[in-house]
Amino acid sequence: MKEQGNLLLAIVLSLLILLGFQYFFELPRMKKEAERQEHLKKTDKNIENNLADNEEISGYLELNDALNKDERIKINASRLEGSISLKGLKIDDLTLKNYKETLNSDSEYVTLFKPSSTKGGYFSNFGWINGSSNKNLDLPNDKTIWKTDSKEITGNNSAIFTWTNNQGIQFIQDITIDENYMFKVKQKVINNSDNDISLVPVAKISRTDTPETEKFFISHEGPIGVIENVLEELDYKDLKKNIGPIEYNSKGGWFGFGEKYWLATLIPDQNTNVIARYQFYTKNNKEKYQVDYKAGIIEISPNKSITIENLLYAGAKEVELLDKYEKQYLIPRLDFAIDFGWYYFLTKPFLYILIFFKNIFGNFGLSIILLTLLIKLVFFPLANKSYIAMQKMKDLQPQLLRIKEMYKNDKVKLNQEMMSLYKREKVNPAAGCLPILVQIPVFFALYKILFVSLEMRHAPFFLWINDLSVADPTSILNLFGLLPYDPNFLPKIFNVGLWPLIMGISMWIQQKLNPTPTDPMQAKIFMFLPIFFTFILAPFASGLVIYWTFNNIFSMAQQMLIKKKMEKKNN
Repeated sequence: MKEQGNLLLAIVLSLLILLGFQYFFELPRMKKEAERQEHLKKTDKNIENNLADNEEISGYLELNDALNKDERIKINASRLEGSISLKGLKIDDLTLKNYKETLNSDSEYVTLFKPSSTKGGYFSNFGWINGSSNKNLDLPNDKTIWKTDSKEITGNNSAIFTWTNNQGIQFIQDITIDENYMFKVKQKVINNSDNDISLVPVAKISRTDTPETEKFFISHEGPIGVIENVLEELDYKDLKKNIGPIEYNSKGGWFGFGEKYWLATLIPDQNTNVIARYQFYTKNNKEKYQVDYKAGIIEISPNKSITIENLLYAGAKEVELLDKYEKQYLIPRLDFAIDFGWYYFLTKPFLYILIFFKNIFGNFGLSIILLTLLIKLVFFPLANKSYIAMQKMKDLQPQLLRIKEMYKNDKVKLNQEMMSLYKREKVNPAAGCLPILVQIPVFFALYKILFVSLEMRHAPFFLWINDLSVADPTSILNLFGLLPYDPNFLPKIFNVGLWPLIMGISMWIQQKLNPTPTDPMQAKIFMFLPIFFTFILAPFASGLVIYWTFNNIFSMAQQMLIKKKMEKKNN
């Protein structure tokens, strides 16, 4: 009985301790956390003003005027140059040192970021918003003038920026750039005041005016990000239509703006829960698009400090570089910034194969030809069976013509006799379509690579092809440059270049090696196809046309090889 009494007493005491802990510790903590989350979700005017671009100029400044307007610190890294404005600590002047706008020798380098006061302004900065109801807390914003002893940011040194408010709270940002396009931003806050402070880390990328895009369905350009390992792609028109910001809750991830070849994206700590927002608004008659995120509330006691670290990628969509950063910083699916499309399982491996061949032979055009040959070798067993079936069909043509003549007035009997012949000779009339069906996803995957991958941009072949990512610049309308006029005022589909013409001829020769369809209508359609594809492929990337041409050439060689083997076997 005594043991049972002790057990009962222990149970009662345990329950009292548990209830006491819940009442005195857990409930207040949960209440405080709920207040924090509720405050974090609020988007009152104070918070919006801290996150919005506070540029007050109603018109536009010329680039040089905008750059000279405020004090700046230079950026001179391995692959980036530009400057950071000390007003608002904006990274708003970035040029890519390895990429030019055009192939012209006097072409300017690609400009990614520009001050918000210029047309097409584009910038990023990091900061804090108030995490408490204390409205007297003075925080840095887009108008704050920061101080620094640094003169320049290079790949070898960082720059430290400081600002202290009227309560003695010191804000520090330490910005470094690696040898490529990754900014590392360390934010430190030292609370020299007598009170606790609550801060919310924020970061944003803002751009002025609706950017020019190619408006082509095959490539996404606009707001982009990976939220909870899921790719999110938005259009600028989506943000315009939406009333207020589009919000996502995410643990880590990345959020930014993607162009065809360039990317600017915020990358928070991958273990931090954030609210990412994509929004459109107007200010001073200017259209503004903004991507930002805010993390959880951080409490800082008097005489204490905190440090957080975030990343900003601002540069070219180089697949090897994106994969490197994905592994280095555990960034989920950063390679999705490149629009590989539905055929991701083909497009990305194909791109790496092309890069591999290019590193060996030094030319992406040769890489395309070698990839075409490699694909032919991989699918040779399948093509072998198909071409054997096609050759058998060609051998059956005399018998098929006799059957057609005998039963020309009886369609049912005609089909029965033809099927009986196919069965007897063990021929599948549809087998010849198999290589074409297999080739379709390969074609689209390669087209996707040539259209969206930066590696193909300005990549030359030989002679007149100096950019594999654009159409053949020659035209049959001026005899490929022999006549002294420019026919480019006409739609490109009529400006058939030399490579599309070579492709059409190769397709016509290949058809001659195949059996003629027994149906007259099919025969006419097949006869017209080389002409049709010559015009259709005229506006396509020259690299794709080169692929199609050599695919035809390798197919013809394959057919002739199989034909000789069959003849040798029959003899």
